[in-house]
Amino acid sequence: MGNKKLKIAIFIPAYNAGKTLPIVLDRIPEDIKNSVSEIFVADDGSQDNTYLIGVGYKKLKGGKNLKVYQHQKNKGYGGNQKWAYNYCIKKGYDVAVMLHGDAQYAPEMIPKLLEPFQKDTADMVFGSRMTGDPLKGGMPIHKYWGNKILTWIENRILKLKLSEYHSGYRLYSCKALKKIPFNKCSNDFHFDTEILIQFKIANLRIAEMPIPTYYGKEKCHVNLLGYAMNIIKSVVQYYFHAKKIKTYEKFKL
Repeated sequence: MGNKKLKIAIFIPAYNAGKTLPIVLDRIPEDIKNSVSEIFVADDGSQDNTYLIGVGYKKLKGGKNLKVYQHQKNKGYGGNQKWAYNYCIKKGYDVAVMLHGDAQYAPEMIPKLLEPFQKDTADMVFGSRMTGDPLKGGMPIHKYWGNKILTWIENRILKLKLSEYHSGYRLYSCKALKKIPFNKCSNDFHFDTEILIQFKIANLRIAEMPIPTYYGKEKCHVNLLGYAMNIIKSVVQYYFHAKKIKTYEKFKL
């Protein structure tokens, strides 16, 4: 990509995020709002007024590049991402930025997280909470240690040295996305781990950058035990696939 001007899209997955969505949109830096190709909210079949809040925001404050979409049926965390990345590829964007609608991740970090793409040093960038002091940022102690333990297991099996795998603040090169079968990944929360495994198999460049940690009072939609078991299942499947014990379509590149 070099130093050419990148066509960037910011994708905001939102589920029952009516209270926080306007905050997230307000906090996106003005220069980013004005320079990106598109900012689009994808309401994943919320049971609250997320979609109406998004539409109202667009009418009152939104620029021409803000769009609000609604899935009538919930696609799941991973399913919503699949829809968004296919959308970005179809639109011809260079980079897809995923910024959660629950205000857990700082929109102010977008310029910093984009730097590796502007320098063409990464195909995927994620913001790591574990390189700072996540406990001071309000990360619950059980999530902190759960993250630590799962990351240790994942690093051992995948032979990587990442500080965490479970941040949802992610940016992807659309050119790289076209090289992997991300549509075969889970529709659930462990999509993030499976797509990272695909990037590793494809020898694509993965970079992590420090971000602040923030935990508010928003309801967590993740079944933590089920999530942990799915993570372990996915990395074990990768191990079997890599050792040619069993083949998995999602890891065939």
